[in-house]
Amino acid sequence: MTNPNCDFCVRDGGRVLYRDDFLRIVLADEPAYPGFCRVVVNRHVRENADLPPADRRRLMDAVFATEIEVRGATGAHKMNVASLGNVMPHVHWHVIPRREDDARFPDPIWGPPRRESAPPALSPEAIDALAAAIALRVGGSPPPAAAP
Repeated sequence: MTNPNCDFCVRDGGRVLYRDDFLRIVLADEPAYPGFCRVVVNRHVRENADLPPADRRRLMDAVFATEIEVRGATGAHKMNVASLGNVMPHVHWHVIPRREDDARFPDPIWGPPRRESAPPALSPEAIDALAAAIALRVGGSPPPAAAP
């Protein structure tokens, strides 16, 4: 089921790191927070509690697997994991690596900045490695090789 008026129903929401029939994990375009991922249910569901229990468990397993792999890939000081959905009423989770020197630490990333910050971006190789690690942890096998 999709909703043509829902951004997450019509767009991936970032660079896809992993996708299966139920969910996708995307790298968000958030330069201030390298490694910021979203775990998005593929079908249009408004609330986490609207998912059947087995799907809720599957979703949270993917969220926690993403948290583990993003933390390892970024060396984050702290991980923020959140499901808000006020702007985008489609079930998705934010998995956000935090650094003590990021612009808003220790406040939420949506608050006003406290300082200037220019975190190092993840290299293309690091992003590929993150995608492979997530695919292995969530899907049980590495992603297919990219076409030459």
